[in-house]
Amino acid sequence: MQIEMKIRGLMMDPVTNMPIVILRDLEGNSVLPIWVGVYEANAIALEIEKVTTPRPMTHDLIKNLLMGLGGGVRKVVVSDLQDDTFYAMIWVERNGEMIAIDSRPSDALAVALRLDCPIYVEDEVLSSSKNVAAVSEKANSEELRRWLENLGDEDLGQYKM
Repeated sequence: MQIEMKIRGLMMDPVTNMPIVILRDLEGNSVLPIWVGVYEANAIALEIEKVTTPRPMTHDLIKNLLMGLGGGVRKVVVSDLQDDTFYAMIWVERNGEMIAIDSRPSDALAVALRLDCPIYVEDEVLSSSKNVAAVSEKANSEELRRWLENLGDEDLGQYKM
């Protein structure tokens, strides 16, 4: 089963100093942090803040290509978690046919923002991410998990949605 989620915010991990995209389900019961690269976080932040660039960025190019070829993104899905790596699919509809395109979650999320399409996470991914955090022996992981679960609107800074 897929759970619809929204990008709740973009922030820096206080432990690793890497960007994290925070996904939260519509009811606010589940939170999924996805660590992304600096450039990917920038692409997401630009769209969250509705900053226009003088030339199309990569995700703008993807949007333009899809639209120019008559395709529309119906949804993006964070579909798997293997060895601490998230996987995603971008679901494109073209001429009535659904096409699944493999993607990094950060790219799928950046495209979803630009095309205003729904974001889903497979419930197995949510369960796996909770299990991975639960069995982790690192004190920092437990501390980070508690911190993420207790995030309030004021903690999300300028990128909250």
